[in-house]
Amino acid sequence: MTDQREYFSLDALFPDAVARRVELVGTQKAALPTMHTLALGVLAGAFIALGAIFSTTVASASGDLPYGLAHLLSGIVFSLGFILVVLGGAELFTGNNLVVMAWASQRISSRALIRHWVLVYLGNAVGAISTAFLLYASGQYRFGGGVVGEQALSIATDKLEFDFLQAFFLGILGNGLVCLAIWLTFGARSSTDKIMAIIFPITAFVAIGFENCIANLYFLPVAHMIQAWDPPFIASLPTQFEAITLGGILNNIIPVTIGNLVGGIVLVSAFYWLIYLWEPNRK
Repeated sequence: MTDQREYFSLDALFPDAVARRVELVGTQKAALPTMHTLALGVLAGAFIALGAIFSTTVASASGDLPYGLAHLLSGIVFSLGFILVVLGGAELFTGNNLVVMAWASQRISSRALIRHWVLVYLGNAVGAISTAFLLYASGQYRFGGGVVGEQALSIATDKLEFDFLQAFFLGILGNGLVCLAIWLTFGARSSTDKIMAIIFPITAFVAIGFENCIANLYFLPVAHMIQAWDPPFIASLPTQFEAITLGGILNNIIPVTIGNLVGGIVLVSAFYWLIYLWEPNRK
């Protein structure tokens, strides 16, 4: 009877029940077939890229707003990507750092955990970069007299100014908020609950200026494509940006990815696992 009441309840799950659900879902995710994992990873990369496109477009129209308010609006619309990932059932590398809880409980092997993360990351990269190419091919960056493309270049240039340690720590903090958003959705009972659980942490992560490696696999490649493949557009801009190189992109993606792993594993997964799932006497 208790289980039935819990099942039909409209209340959010308590944190201990969320931890058990995360552990169970992590076990299921790690067991997904290779092609399913890759395909769901591609979808998630594309979904995050769509949120980034929405955010870039809104940010390009907010030049007269105060810094904080402009970033707040960008963060709200960027949440679209994570809403699509969660409600659409896609696999996102940064959110899937929570799968480590199943590993810590010895429900999955180290090999299964690493396999899952690698496949999801590759799928995310394909989805994000492919969406960047589609955006470039569509010419949407020329909308608004070119302000959208100028904003895309500005976002990428700002990200490339981070040194390794700054990108690393921004990645830690960024994925702390992302994993908290995903954690909250596990306790939600409805689609509306999940959307509300996502919006505030994701808006905060974007508005503050933290970093996410999958989002950057859209932001940086699309700016590189615009700069490298459309010289007339670049020449028409009132501001000339520093060259966005493949080396510069890697110098951002690598530390942000490492930081995201640390943030997702240490700031969220480890704490909740120790509090709710750790069994000191487990054989």
